[in-house]
Amino acid sequence: MFAVHLLAFHFTKLKEDQIKKVDRYLYHMRLSDDVLLDVMTRFQAEMVKGLGRDTNPTATVKMLPTFVRSLPDGSEKGEFLAADLGGSQFRAHQVKVFDDGKQSSQLESKFYPPPKEVIQGNGAELFDYVADCLSDFMETNNLKHKKLPLGFTFSFPCKQTRLDEGVLLAWTKHFKVRGVQDTDVVSSLRKALRKHKANVDVLALVNDTVGTMMTCGYDDQHCEVGLIIGTGTNACYMEEMRHIDLVEGDEGRMCINTEWGAFGDDGALDDLRTEFDRELDLGSLNPGKQLFEKMISSLYLGELVRLILLKMTKKGLLFNGKVSTALLTKGTIEMKHVSAMEKYKEGLSNTKEILTELNLFPSEEDCIAVQQVCTIVSFRSANLCAAALAAILTRLRENKKLLRMRTTVGIDGGLYRTHPQYAKRLHKVVRRLVPNCDVRFLLSVSGSGKGAAMVTAVAYRLAAQRKKIDAALAPFLLSLDTLREVKNKMRTELEYGLKRETQASATVKMLPTYVCGTPDGTEKGKFLALDLGGTNFRVLLVKIRSGRRRSVQMYNKIFAIPLEIMQGTGEELFDHIVQCIADFLEYMGIKGARLPLGFTFSFPCRQASIDKGTLVGWTKGFKATDCEGEDVVDMLREAIRRRNEFDLDIVAVVNDTVGTMMTCGYEDPNCEIGLIAGTGSNVCYMEDMKNIEIVEGNEGKMCINTEWGGFGDNGCIDNIRTKYDKEVDEGSLNPGKQRYEKMTSGMYLGEIVRQILIDLTKQGLLFRGQISESLRKRGIFETKFLSQIESDRLALLQVRRILQQLGLDSTCDDSIIVKEVCGAVSKRAAQLCGAGLAAIVEKKRENRGVEHLQITVGVDGTLYKLHPHFSRVLRETVKELAPQCDVTFMLSEDGSGKGAALITAVAKRLHNIGQK
Repeated sequence: MFAVHLLAFHFTKLKEDQIKKVDRYLYHMRLSDDVLLDVMTRFQAEMVKGLGRDTNPTATVKMLPTFVRSLPDGSEKGEFLAADLGGSQFRAHQVKVFDDGKQSSQLESKFYPPPKEVIQGNGAELFDYVADCLSDFMETNNLKHKKLPLGFTFSFPCKQTRLDEGVLLAWTKHFKVRGVQDTDVVSSLRKALRKHKANVDVLALVNDTVGTMMTCGYDDQHCEVGLIIGTGTNACYMEEMRHIDLVEGDEGRMCINTEWGAFGDDGALDDLRTEFDRELDLGSLNPGKQLFEKMISSLYLGELVRLILLKMTKKGLLFNGKVSTALLTKGTIEMKHVSAMEKYKEGLSNTKEILTELNLFPSEEDCIAVQQVCTIVSFRSANLCAAALAAILTRLRENKKLLRMRTTVGIDGGLYRTHPQYAKRLHKVVRRLVPNCDVRFLLSVSGSGKGAAMVTAVAYRLAAQRKKIDAALAPFLLSLDTLREVKNKMRTELEYGLKRETQASATVKMLPTYVCGTPDGTEKGKFLALDLGGTNFRVLLVKIRSGRRRSVQMYNKIFAIPLEIMQGTGEELFDHIVQCIADFLEYMGIKGARLPLGFTFSFPCRQASIDKGTLVGWTKGFKATDCEGEDVVDMLREAIRRRNEFDLDIVAVVNDTVGTMMTCGYEDPNCEIGLIAGTGSNVCYMEDMKNIEIVEGNEGKMCINTEWGGFGDNGCIDNIRTKYDKEVDEGSLNPGKQRYEKMTSGMYLGEIVRQILIDLTKQGLLFRGQISESLRKRGIFETKFLSQIESDRLALLQVRRILQQLGLDSTCDDSIIVKEVCGAVSKRAAQLCGAGLAAIVEKKRENRGVEHLQITVGVDGTLYKLHPHFSRVLRETVKELAPQCDVTFMLSEDGSGKGAALITAVAKRLHNIGQK
């Protein structure tokens, strides 16, 4: 028993000594975590370089866009072909994908070993061979009569400009086919297929790494990285479009094929490369290239082991210093030998058997040393692979702005599959390098075949989805001719509203405001202003100074109007307003003063004078009873009398649009148009008195409040109203009224978007076909969300967060579609608003009888001010439709408050002039 223990001790000691000897000799191949973190940082820098337009040409890691923009979502279905060229065999596959709710698929494959003369011949022979194999496969599987889409897995670096196009950059993996480099391989394949009369539609060119990611992505929707570690090595991942300078557009994501095998070709890894790496590189088919691949892929690891064993033998450290022919012959030790020798459970028997077959006749010490050499070489490979993969995972996490990320890596390749220790080592090191990433490693099943079919299936699905989305949004795309037609119809309706005989039936009411002048700078005094036009009510004290120290000072207080008062009785509403005025006068200490007051009342009113306004009809959610058809100034005076606390001189009832024009007119005398583009939509302008038939007199001008929101209530723009507009109208408080406003104002745009999203979800194009409870709620999609979602500065990740706040669990693809829907709705609103405004400025030009008009439009409203694109599209539309008008847009500063005071001041000035 003692002898057995002694023998075991002796063997253990012998093993330790041999391992230490090899460790000392291969010290530079053993990489610490600090070194690996440094490699990770270097690789991250190379990724950034590869993604930049200016730095890409000199980058070694090419970061090639694949034009694969989406991962499988489980709804893919159909029958597809896949051709796979890149390994030791050409493979043809038939893939059936079933939409049965179980995400099941069926794979039929056939393998064709390409002869050496094909993989080292010319391009025409290679693609003829591929087409011949595919024809044979289709014949065998009785597919000749079907026209099937095909995904072509081509496992070599290609520069793609489309999904179905790829220019070969360089051959790798022992392929050396002439006349193919710098040409489109898809065109070559199509040409060969036509020659063979194969009924195939090549839809996608796919790298095997991408195929691996897509195959695993079908089974696990967290999969957004693909890794190949076998004969060759490569990785791909889903990158944010905004970071990919090489491709136009910044919406969504695209799969990037890193082609990481060339990492270090610029010398970035020279401090880690050993004399053995350099010797191996010099003896390869492509010296100086694919240096990272030569340190980690199975194609080179066996050769690396041979070179180490040869050097150690020459130094007398192995095989008694006897160099055999096997050690001198390139390629005698292959990866399968290395894997077999690392099967520790089988002790040294595999190692001894393999070395004996190579005529090396090893001692026990030799077997232990050789096994340790294999371990160090394969361990270094796993370490370097882990460092580069950790860099990709860190980039993904940072792109998503997450502290901790859960993701899946789809993985394939002989080294990962067959080596007894490799997978375990790789997983362990990755998790150590990126502790804030919860990584699942998912082994791919036929990634290069099924994966190509999945890319094709996703492309098919996206094309079908795109068709449906385009169909839904097509009615929102207005041509220039359509916009001209809208402009002309608006012009006709403006004329109807001005004429005595047609005014009663006109939809654009063209209400006289009795504001007959704009500020001239001599206005002065203290004025009160009331502003009622939304859910808040304001009271303001405005001090106007004239002369050289011309200025406007304002003091205001905001009061809420509860819903029960908005939709209660008229008496309750005006009592609430007077209560608010009383509070303000008390607050300012001016309760005893009888100040002139301007009342901004932002609802359609028919005026008989500047201080008389009869409410035509409520808008913006107000429904107070006993108000329509009544004079709102009288109702306000009655409420003041009822309270019997103070008295006010109500000089003018003002529309907010007129206030906007007056505010800007105070700064720019050329301002004769006011535009509101916010919760509501309206325009006013200074019209020649001779054109206003419903008011006596032909001298001078008067401001006309168009109340253009009612444009189209007679059906004249029904040709451009969509089914979504009709749904929004039917669900509103005033069905059939304010149709133009419902297509252009902030109050309704979010609701139009919500209706479209519901329709697209019903069609299975959004939110996995599930209409959430929040999406069913009317009014959930406020217009401010449109402004946020459409912001150019906002990444899709932030769009997803906004949607999540609304209770909509969206994918990246969902976010792109939602952003597109918002864009279509707001662009149409801006264009329609621009068409209407073009009709007004053209009318002003004709009124003045000039060839070319210069005019300023005062503008207010949250849609114009806050939406990232509305103002630009509006301006462009006006310029396009009224080319003879040079229109300046001026932002109004508090038109409804300051403007009301200025109107009151102008009215007082004109009244005093009249009295004199």
